[in-house]
Amino acid sequence: MQTLIARSLKYTNNELSVLDQYLLPHQEVWHACDSVAQMQSLILSLKVRGAPLIGLAATLLVAYLAEQGQSKAQLAQAIDDLESTRPTAVNLMHCMAKMRIALAQDDHLGALVSTAEHLFNEDVSLCDQMATLGAELVNPGDNILTHCNTGALATAGIGTALGVIYKAHQQQKHIHVWVDETRPLLQGGRLTAYELAQWEVPYTLICDNMAASLMMSGQVDKIFVGADRIAANGDFANKVGTYNLAVLAKHHQIPFYVVAPETTLDRACPNGQAIPIEQRDPQEVTGVSGSFGVCQWAPRRAKVYNPAFDVTPACLVTGWVLNSGVYSQQDLVGDVFK
Repeated sequence: MQTLIARSLKYTNNELSVLDQYLLPHQEVWHACDSVAQMQSLILSLKVRGAPLIGLAATLLVAYLAEQGQSKAQLAQAIDDLESTRPTAVNLMHCMAKMRIALAQDDHLGALVSTAEHLFNEDVSLCDQMATLGAELVNPGDNILTHCNTGALATAGIGTALGVIYKAHQQQKHIHVWVDETRPLLQGGRLTAYELAQWEVPYTLICDNMAASLMMSGQVDKIFVGADRIAANGDFANKVGTYNLAVLAKHHQIPFYVVAPETTLDRACPNGQAIPIEQRDPQEVTGVSGSFGVCQWAPRRAKVYNPAFDVTPACLVTGWVLNSGVYSQQDLVGDVFK
């Protein structure tokens, strides 16, 4: 397999490595990964995260295992096991479906390797296309609010929603970004703030529950978020807390955009109610942990509800920024996602 290098995923010298996003921003630690069980653990513990990146990490591992001489039966099992690791992000399913097709070829080794390389390089291109299209929606001086982390850490390219922001910054539009901390795992506070600081994009970190007052005071011009799965009717699942922002944006008449590649579109899923929502470990809510240590603040037997994602209805979305174009509410009438 050719050398493939992204911000948090790389294949070099016959070794697959991932950046431990759980330890960011204070430590940059890379883990070599050579087994399905290890990749599943890295994904479940959010050391590997971001819908596009999860799919690509699993894909490169399957290609790596093929190069190590695993049998077709072993590779088929690896694909099945990796696909079941997280249920909401459809990119993982999309990538594993492509690898199944490759596995069925006579030259399955060559097909798996070329498919993995194609999917990786395709994601870089998709990110660039989304960023270019989305940046056209940004006006000079805009205050943009975003949620979770959707940058280069979560993709092979420059990102989805955060890629749009980065592109607008490159175009010298003098933007400012409000960064939701994104509880309970603080992907905004730990990862988005980290990326924006590296890119020298002006930003301000806020608690999630501060967004409403900012909107009311006229300090938010646009909202850009990512997606883990978009249903055929335009409903979409994203990091929990996204729905809150969409409702608030509708009330305050603030444009609300979803940025995702077409690989995140699930045409077989009719609507948001059909999207499976992952339930996470209660300990993520009863306390916090990371490179800074562990803190438990809730009673140890506290009952916890901890969905990783929520679903935002299409009626609350101003536009869907895909790699193929920017789609409005009117485009849904033409079944653009079906």
